[in-house]
This record gives sequence, C-alpha cells and structure tokens, in this order.
Amino acid sequence: MGIRSWFGRRKEEPAHVVPSPPTEQDILASLNRVNAMLVEGNAPPVVTSRVRRIARTINDTLPRLRHLGAGSADSYSVVATATDYLPEAVGGYLRLPRDWADTRPIDGYKTSLMVLVDQLELLASTMDKILDAANRADAQALVAHGMFLQAKFGPSTGTDMTLGSPT
Repeated sequence: MGIRSWFGRRKEEPAHVVPSPPTEQDILASLNRVNAMLVEGNAPPVVTSRVRRIARTINDTLPRLRHLGAGSADSYSVVATATDYLPEAVGGYLRLPRDWADTRPIDGYKTSLMVLVDQLELLASTMDKILDAANRADAQALVAHGMFLQAKFGPSTGTDMTLGSPT
C-alpha cells in the first residue's frame, strides 16, 4: 500500500440504518407520555377525556394489529396516531398560554381548544373504525369456522345422522 493510496482513500460512509418499527411497548410508552403531558399542562377535561378515549381504543387495537397486516394503512395509522399525531396535536395546544388558547379565535371563529377538540374527534373516530375492522376480521374468522364445522359435521341431505330419538 503506497502513500498515494493511503491519502487518496475515501472514508467509508456509514450504511443507511433504517429504524425498526415501534414495538407495542414503544406505543404504550408514547401514550403514557401524552398522558403525562396532559397532567403537567393542566389540560381541560374536554381534552383529557378525548385523549383517554383514543388511548383506550389504541390499547384495545394493539393485540389485533396482526390481523390488519403489518404493513397495512390501518396498522400504520394506529402506530402513527399513538407516536406522532396525538402527541403533536396535544403538544401544540399545551405550548400555548391556556387563557389565550381557550378564548382567542385562530381559525375563523374557532379557538385553539376547539381546533384541538376537532382533531381529537377525528382521531377517535378513525381509531374506532380501525378497531371495528380488526374485530370484524376476528368475527369473519369465527363465521368461516362455523361454516366449516357445518359442512363437516352438519346434517347432510338425505342422511340422518342422529343417534336416535329420545323416548
């Protein structure tokens, strides 16, 4: 190895590292941080109740995410709501002075509080729809299993499968 190759060598650039997707524990930790933000920021009950409803729905959905598919849009929406959309909405509101945020119109006639409540309602209804979709997948599996059992063990046409009539 000559001196020219020594000085002419480029630094190897680090490989692009793709972060791993958030785990269930990461999602729950993010929801806990949002709850702590609400307490520290003395958020009004109208905000706290909506955030807790969203968090409950996300908690109920987490065990069913695998039924939605790892890369599905619904699965992504649940994770993004818990780790990004919800913390950003709540944080943006809590960074404002409370009296100003709750009384000063910023979007037409809506105050920051009203804008946040609208955002939380949208997130809540979206999380409800996703939970319903995940539950429907389980319900459809139950129906399919019932159809299988009926086809396998149900009475067939022309054949009496009863053991006898009670006397």
